[in-house]
Amino acid sequence: MTEVTDAEFGTRVLGSELPVLVEFTADWCPPCRQMAPVLGAVAAEEAGRLRVMQLNVDRNPATTNAYKVLSMPTFMVFRDGEPVKSMVGSRPKRRLLEELADIV
Repeated sequence: MTEVTDAEFGTRVLGSELPVLVEFTADWCPPCRQMAPVLGAVAAEEAGRLRVMQLNVDRNPATTNAYKVLSMPTFMVFRDGEPVKSMVGSRPKRRLLEELADIV
């Protein structure tokens, strides 16, 4: 899983040609840890159509505050520099892929 920081967010997420799924996560968040294998599988299956990245909310408060993320995990999909979808809470891979179907 690729990590992204406040400093890189503009170029690696907002400037990406592909849609980017960002998980706003924290080390202390059990549901976030649960999502790691799910996100890894989604990243592998959707390679070339979707990028998957994680942003640690504790280490990257500027981006977290800019998008008003309050709960972990929060998933946001960015396309052409704009957030186009937001989802809160862990979910099975099948449901996540269904929710991303209109994006990829």
